[in-house]
Amino acid sequence: MVDGNTMPKKKGERGALSISGCASGKELAKRIVEALNKIIPDEDESPVPVHLSDTEEITFANSEIKTLINENIRGDDHYIVQCMDDPQTDRSVNDNLMALFTAINAAYQSDADSITAVIPQYPYSRQERKKTREGITAKQVAQFIEASGANRVITLDVHAEAIMGFFSKAKLEDLHASHTIIDHFTKNYHTENMIITSADVGGAEKARYYSKIMRTDLAIVDKARDYSHAGVIESMRLVGNVEGKDVLIPDDMISTGGTIINAANLLKEKGAKHIYVASSLPFFNGNAEEKLSKAYEDKLLDKVISTDAVIHGPEFVQRNPWYDEIFIAPLFARVIHHINAKRSVSALLR
Repeated sequence: MVDGNTMPKKKGERGALSISGCASGKELAKRIVEALNKIIPDEDESPVPVHLSDTEEITFANSEIKTLINENIRGDDHYIVQCMDDPQTDRSVNDNLMALFTAINAAYQSDADSITAVIPQYPYSRQERKKTREGITAKQVAQFIEASGANRVITLDVHAEAIMGFFSKAKLEDLHASHTIIDHFTKNYHTENMIITSADVGGAEKARYYSKIMRTDLAIVDKARDYSHAGVIESMRLVGNVEGKDVLIPDDMISTGGTIINAANLLKEKGAKHIYVASSLPFFNGNAEEKLSKAYEDKLLDKVISTDAVIHGPEFVQRNPWYDEIFIAPLFARVIHHINAKRSVSALLR
């Protein structure tokens, strides 16, 4: 008999599917494994249950990190899940990025057949171009991931599409949370009086997509930013009519919440009734939680609908009635299953 990690491959198949999670990616990895074990029995004739590989992340006294893999993954199609922003711990993005590199290289040294980094939050994604004497750090991250041994990267709503071109060997699969969020919203909220609005011109394409799928009108908030000071906005104006409308603002990420709150203030001034925000990556950095809570109390915002690509934990969800969390793990599970089975994933990437 052979176990799930040593089953021989059939012609055209990838290696046996195995999944591990770095310390900050462990919770999401468990959710992906759970989703996979619901998908696989429905689609495979001879399903082999997937389990979370036994790995260990060690942090030394001087803050160096090492990853150990405590089981055989030789020949596997191996997926490593890591969340760069982990609000439930004191680990920094840089700590988690370094942990990812060590986990990838541990899988490479363990002779995995294929190695995929599953990183819903692509780090340094806002440093994808050069404005002055500065580095293009998003490209460095791509190079480090490739140098560590990864063949593929799966991420979610990457902030700048130019990042796809930073990989010379590994493939980047950029998933989108739009369908997951739209399905949830249409099932749980009223959409009869809805208009889609982007929080800024940069989000116009995403807002246009939501507007097309949901068959609603579109408005755009145009903001002028003072780039001499981080996070400072000089002026905002609205293109479109939101008077008497319920507004949905889709965005790829919420960092400090400043842009969303400023847009909501403008929309309320222009007569919007209810304002909802949809975000793939709810980072909520700094005092964003406090600012969004106040906006909710002041009836500026009704709900912030986001995925668990950033996991804030059950206590956060319970204490913030304005927050509506959607599970994104099933989307990652479907993509992983399709890649492992050598099926098309193009429909899942839209």
